[in-house]
Amino acid sequence: MLRLYTYFRSSAAFRVRIALNHKGLPWQPEVVWLLTDEQKSPAYQAVNPQSLVPTLVDGGHRLNQSLAIIEYLDETQPGPRLLPADPLGRARVRSLSMLIAAEIHPINNLRVLKYLKTDLGVSQEAADTWYRHWVSEGLAAFERQLQDGATGRYCHGDTVSMADACLVPQIFNAQRFKVDLSAMPATMRIFDACMTLPAFEAAQPSRQPDAARAG
Repeated sequence: MLRLYTYFRSSAAFRVRIALNHKGLPWQPEVVWLLTDEQKSPAYQAVNPQSLVPTLVDGGHRLNQSLAIIEYLDETQPGPRLLPADPLGRARVRSLSMLIAAEIHPINNLRVLKYLKTDLGVSQEAADTWYRHWVSEGLAAFERQLQDGATGRYCHGDTVSMADACLVPQIFNAQRFKVDLSAMPATMRIFDACMTLPAFEAAQPSRQPDAARAG
């Protein structure tokens, strides 16, 4: 069985949970408790030298970085495809995915916010303002890109793709930090459509076994 090193609020792990569920793959969670820096422990660094989640274990192989994992699953596992068959479609889905995974998420994840507050002495209010600014700017760009004519019920046409698996976790985090999403109707319409699907619902943070530990 596939094993996923995960943390319930990790956007990157959330993406992979969606992909695993959508493809109907059985998988076992291995919780890495980020709030106590378990990801920096020698035991976990032996699993993932980057000290990040997620890590996917497939037999004797270990893979990290969420988008690389999703593409690996798409190429090696049965179930619905998360990238289109045509080159232009794949490029568009990757572009939307990277807009979130490479442009928005890296400057707003837990380790960045902790560094702002703990090491630089930034107040909680200022850190939250930082978060909302960059998420709002990134999602506004995402909304504009959805206007190119290739959007359907989901980010790319009427089939769930890797872009949807990236979008949903980002919206969960944006809502948690009270980002104003009223100017992003296409983005939120897609989010709502995704959340009617069992694969997305089962992957959300509150459904994970480690959510109860947070209280």
